[in-house]
Amino acid sequence: MTQSPLTIVNVGDFPTGLRSNTQYSIQIKLANGFTRLGHLVLNFADRDMARAQSWLKSRKLGRRAVNATLIAFCRHHRPDLMFLGHADMINPQTLDIIRESLPNLRIAQWNADPLFEPDNIRRIRNKLAQVDATFITTAGEPLAQMREGGRYVMSFMPNPVDRSIERGRADLVRDLPYDLFYACGNPREPLRTICGTAWDMDRFIGQLAERLPQLRMKLAGLRGMPHMNSTNYMHSVASSAIGLNISRRADHFLYSSDRIAQLAGNGTLVAIERQTGYETYFEEDEMLFFATQEELEEKLARLTAEPETRMRMAEAGRARYFARFNEQAVAAHLIAVLLGERAPEDMPW
Repeated sequence: MTQSPLTIVNVGDFPTGLRSNTQYSIQIKLANGFTRLGHLVLNFADRDMARAQSWLKSRKLGRRAVNATLIAFCRHHRPDLMFLGHADMINPQTLDIIRESLPNLRIAQWNADPLFEPDNIRRIRNKLAQVDATFITTAGEPLAQMREGGRYVMSFMPNPVDRSIERGRADLVRDLPYDLFYACGNPREPLRTICGTAWDMDRFIGQLAERLPQLRMKLAGLRGMPHMNSTNYMHSVASSAIGLNISRRADHFLYSSDRIAQLAGNGTLVAIERQTGYETYFEEDEMLFFATQEELEEKLARLTAEPETRMRMAEAGRARYFARFNEQAVAAHLIAVLLGERAPEDMPW
């Protein structure tokens, strides 16, 4: 694996302005991972840069300017690698122009959205001709289909965890303010499939509250509760015993929103559907796995009544997640695949 320090341009939605209000984004964790591996990392906030270069502070109106700025930025710093994280402001043609000046530059994109979203697939494919590798937080057959028979270099990327970001220790606290945490950006559209049934998440949480009235829930974006972000969000996660990790579907191998890293990293016991495939990497005593709604309800009732058991499971799950999917391990994997030092199908976790 590469030991020599590299110069890396890291393009994504970095919190340089108040509109970028997440402290726990994947791009920040990867920047930390690259730096801790000994590389020079130059972060380029494409969305805020576009706003800054538009008189009306419009991201759309600043698109041409931000592309020109990235070209000048790369010509000046002459990076060895470039990583694009959901950098939809950057045009494919811009990468072609940069390559003309830097023919040895290796470029990768990463994407943390689901492959069952057609528009997300479109965004990924938009730059396939320009990048040398693509990293996606879904594995298995959906990722294999994106490779198109080996035509494109595609590799699985776990949602990374970072000790400087996930700092809570709910696993060490017996009496927490909340028994269950769940945040949902869009509870009604589209419906979320849980154990084979499509749910409006307001209805799902409402039914859970009826059947387990003793649960003290901390909700965000559901049942009239406001959305949360930044410090308030992370504090709520770290104040909760168990966290629901329910994405829109569970049938795409290893797909999860980055919520899974935030929950596990803060010592909140992760409740996740078995169908996701995370039993590949975690034991029954490290996460709350369920295959039916009844199994979920039974385990929630039992583990909230047995805090010591919940704490042991959450502590073990946290330790396993940090050991497998920490920011340096994920960053090292991205670099190794991009430089051809590791096969993209290799999952060294």
